[in-house]
Amino acid sequence: MPVQAVLCDIEGTTSSLSFVHDVLFPLSYDLMEDFIKQNWNSDLIRQELKPLKSEDPDEVIQTLRSWINEDRKEASLKSIQGKIWKDGFESGKIRGHVYEDVPPNFRKWQDSGIELCIFSSGSIEAQKLLFRYSEAGDLSQFISDYFDTTTGPKRESSSYKKIASELSLPAANILFLSDIQSELDAARNAGMQTTQLLREAATPKNFSGHPIVRSFDEINLSAKPST
Repeated sequence: MPVQAVLCDIEGTTSSLSFVHDVLFPLSYDLMEDFIKQNWNSDLIRQELKPLKSEDPDEVIQTLRSWINEDRKEASLKSIQGKIWKDGFESGKIRGHVYEDVPPNFRKWQDSGIELCIFSSGSIEAQKLLFRYSEAGDLSQFISDYFDTTTGPKRESSSYKKIASELSLPAANILFLSDIQSELDAARNAGMQTTQLLREAATPKNFSGHPIVRSFDEINLSAKPST
């Protein structure tokens, strides 16, 4: 089946894990207390904090910081992190890391009429910031849709079926790119084509059954769906 859309993960796929874990996470951890206390009575964050079921700002801060340390994929945390990172990206203090092969392939795919979408555990707001303020310039011009865990967990096939439905495309015409085998398994079970990215010195932990590449330059968009 021809590829009509490419669905990309971010961490370990378009961008380095170290950028997320060594730059973005520490920044949100350090600024969490000031941000929560300054915005405690604001509608800006009150909706996001409802799932925590706490009216104690110190308790909320402690919980959110513990989730950062645990790399929890909680929607409340991801939304708050996106708001914290917004100031850093817009001020130029931080720039989103992308691998060198990402921008030319984004452009090539767009020029070929292939739709480009992002699916990450980070909030849609954070995704847009990373690509708009990337080290390679504004890459948001190539991206048509963003999905986060409000669509569903990344390791459940129902999430990928929902994305295909929202894109109005057969799942078999969508190629999902990720470094995580369980995410790729879920996408394949939903009927999508899949390719695993092994960036830098990464090695497969076991046989995944998914095509493996080390850069976007190796991706063959005419490849048949995974079986």
